[in-house]
Amino acid sequence: MTSSPSGQTPKLGALQYIGYGAGDFANNLAFSMASMFLLLYYTDVVGIAATTAGTLFLLVRIWDGIGDVIAGRIVDRTSTRWGRYRPYLLFASLPLLLLLVALFSVPGGLSEGGALVYAYLSYALFSFAYGLVNIPYGSLATAMTQNPDERSKLSSVRVLATNLAILLLAAVVSPQITTSDDLQRSLTVTTLGLVVIGMPLYLFTFSTAEERVQRDVEKSSLRQTWDTVKQNKPLLLLGLSSVLFLCGMFALETSAIYYARYVLGNADLYIVLIAAQVIGMFLAALLIPTAVRAIGKRTSYVVGGAITVLGGVVTAVAPGSVLAIAGFGVLGLGIGAINTLIWALVADTVEYGEWRTGVRAEGATYSVLSLSRKFGQAVGAAAAAYIIGLGGYVSGAATQSDGAVASIRIAAGAVPAGITLAAIAVMASYPLTESKFRKIVAETARRRPGP
Repeated sequence: MTSSPSGQTPKLGALQYIGYGAGDFANNLAFSMASMFLLLYYTDVVGIAATTAGTLFLLVRIWDGIGDVIAGRIVDRTSTRWGRYRPYLLFASLPLLLLLVALFSVPGGLSEGGALVYAYLSYALFSFAYGLVNIPYGSLATAMTQNPDERSKLSSVRVLATNLAILLLAAVVSPQITTSDDLQRSLTVTTLGLVVIGMPLYLFTFSTAEERVQRDVEKSSLRQTWDTVKQNKPLLLLGLSSVLFLCGMFALETSAIYYARYVLGNADLYIVLIAAQVIGMFLAALLIPTAVRAIGKRTSYVVGGAITVLGGVVTAVAPGSVLAIAGFGVLGLGIGAINTLIWALVADTVEYGEWRTGVRAEGATYSVLSLSRKFGQAVGAAAAAYIIGLGGYVSGAATQSDGAVASIRIAAGAVPAGITLAAIAVMASYPLTESKFRKIVAETARRRPGP
């Protein structure tokens, strides 16, 4: 790891940006596959009721958040010749991808109870494995550069890669839902293909994402780590806002396939909705670095939230497919802006935590954000499943009741709009401005002993 005494690191090159993005593309081959299609798989292939699946999502993701805190502690105590974070991309990625195959391969012939037990175990193992890869991957940005503009660009590349993975999954999996004679077999083959694609991408990230920021590798105690987190007000506010934002985002992601099938009456429009959303996210990722330079991260976050609210309202009330597609595009723009900014903001909170307490704990800091995001994902996905189930959804039915269709509109549009309003309110008091961040980085660098 190299850095100058002033805290500056050599500028990142195109290879580092591409390599970092490749890691999140691989992450989302697993994560987005589950978030986009797992509920549908459980309800329409395995035969698990939507409300039962909602409880499964809630319990497993709460466990997953706790597991992320444990993983963060493990990461912060890691020191190898490859660095602190990169080894996890090398050794934990293949188990994650293989567990994705297991997740979408519930054995046939199991009783209803047996299938549910398998679903709980496979999802819990998959989620923990994802944390062991994603926490060090997310923390890696803090070790690559301390430059706020470069961190914003890394976040943008990360979101662009996420969107490409989502678009690929929608294009590949969506047609299977309506045309496959054996959806179980199709999904198993698809997830095996994702293993073949994902592993080379993880290896590419491992080989290009150098950890260059100088930092102490002294192992902090659990109490020191807790004190660091407790005193990190920007991290706590970001975590709370993320819980709320992710509730809305995952309610949308979980219900989008149902929205296409039953609100718009055409499952083939799912790929169009996702494409519109991805285009919005791409645009947001491209615009965020400029927006950050002009108005700062906090204000950009609030603007992104306002756009998300608008998109949610349009999606909830859209009378036809054209306006619904536009609503998904606006949602993508707002969600893409916030997601891009979250990854840049959490990297900044690492510097704040070190400046405030003298302890640098990237893994623990990222795991706190990951914990908050997992709670948001848990509540959002579970809420969508509960709302759809309580609205009267009938698994596999060609048409649904008016109540079920209305519940899908609420899950896909009204929930994201309402909860994002609360997320904006929280971030309005976020205290870490761009000028204050630069002063913190400079002061922290001066405190470190010279070479």
